[in-house]
Amino acid sequence: MDFQVVVLAGGTSNKLLPLVSKEVPKPLLPVANRPVLSYVLELLELSNLKKIIVVVEGEEEALHVGGWISGAYVDRLNVEVAAVPEDVGTAGAIRAIAHHLTAEDILVVSGDLVSDVPPGAIAAAHRRHDAVVTAMLCPAPVSGSSESGSSGGKDKTKKVGRHDLIGLDPTTQFLLYIATGAELEKDVRIQKSILRAVGQMEIRTDLMDAHLYAFKRSVLLEVLDQKPTFRSLKQDVLPYLVRSQLRSEVLFNGAPQTEENGSEKVISQSNEQMLSQILSNATHPTFHQRYAMGPYCSASGGRTHKCCVYIAESSKYCARLNSIQAYSDINRDVIGEASHLSGYSFSAHNNIIHPSAELGAKTTVGPHCMLGEGSQMSDKCSVKRSVIGRHCRIGANVKIVNSIVMNHVTVGDGCSIQGSVICSNVQLQERVVLKDCQVGAGFVVTAGSEYKGEVLAKK
Repeated sequence: MDFQVVVLAGGTSNKLLPLVSKEVPKPLLPVANRPVLSYVLELLELSNLKKIIVVVEGEEEALHVGGWISGAYVDRLNVEVAAVPEDVGTAGAIRAIAHHLTAEDILVVSGDLVSDVPPGAIAAAHRRHDAVVTAMLCPAPVSGSSESGSSGGKDKTKKVGRHDLIGLDPTTQFLLYIATGAELEKDVRIQKSILRAVGQMEIRTDLMDAHLYAFKRSVLLEVLDQKPTFRSLKQDVLPYLVRSQLRSEVLFNGAPQTEENGSEKVISQSNEQMLSQILSNATHPTFHQRYAMGPYCSASGGRTHKCCVYIAESSKYCARLNSIQAYSDINRDVIGEASHLSGYSFSAHNNIIHPSAELGAKTTVGPHCMLGEGSQMSDKCSVKRSVIGRHCRIGANVKIVNSIVMNHVTVGDGCSIQGSVICSNVQLQERVVLKDCQVGAGFVVTAGSEYKGEVLAKK
């Protein structure tokens, strides 16, 4: 497919401190001992989408990412790494590289997406509908409570996080409404003129926007040019395209674009069930029925455009590494229930122990665990549902549960690590107890210390 692919990889996201740094920016954060960006790049490669621009925030961060890509994907992918200023937002990042975009259609993918949904399927749906944008939607993930790191897989009280409010036509092909983020803290108001325009709309609360979009390049760049204040593709550009699609619908139906008070239908977020709004305005065919008849023009003489969706099957895996909780969950999933994503072969004990790793006497590494290259564990250690990186030195009588330990970490005798993330080159002295903590790179935790729910990092 002659799609250009833009991977928005981010940089040193504040949400992921102290895990990220200029040396280890977000795209290089290890998930099952592989940079998270590798999951997106290999997914694109499987769909034969090999012409890729990876956008990284920050010059130094881009150099680190570019260095890794040139080593890992030489002769496999045609990847250009572009540095953009920090904190420009996803829309600003596209603006900054607009001169690189030449294809008719652009696939924009978040670099923190870990999924097995083929991007080629979204690209194909986009072409089939001749849409201006096609957004991939996934079933909203079930996330653990804030203390899920320590409570172990089975005991977690899981609940569906509130993600997006999405309006779809009855065929679930067209995106008619989207509200995200802070908008969902209050009741959501939808203009009756919009509801009249679409004929039928189903409001869904069980789907999330996966940050994978196919755009018609000319339309995307025109919007970014005309709306210089737009910062976010999800919160600014996508809703704008959806609204402008519906404005042409409203004109087509002869309804005014604005109405007096009382023109809004209120949907309360307190109703957790999926909501359906079927209108009795049967004098006009519904939105999808008119599109089934072929393209048409609105009353203002302008051609309407289509905003479409691709809904991933519930059996597919789809998660974004956009918080520390998500980082822990995805690591656990990739060596657990979504192990097919890891790219590794699992042992008969359902774990991954590198052939060069060394285990002491009476040391056990349980199922859904990973022990990296060159790491050494002394006697009487126990590892459960955890990832341990490369070249770690772990003393005797150490317990590691539901945790991620990155590369070159030293753990003294008698330590207990539960529900925590330990970054590279950390030193834990003897008898340290950590529960639900994050320890930044190079930090030294002194002997006998106990911490719960703390962030430990160099100033």
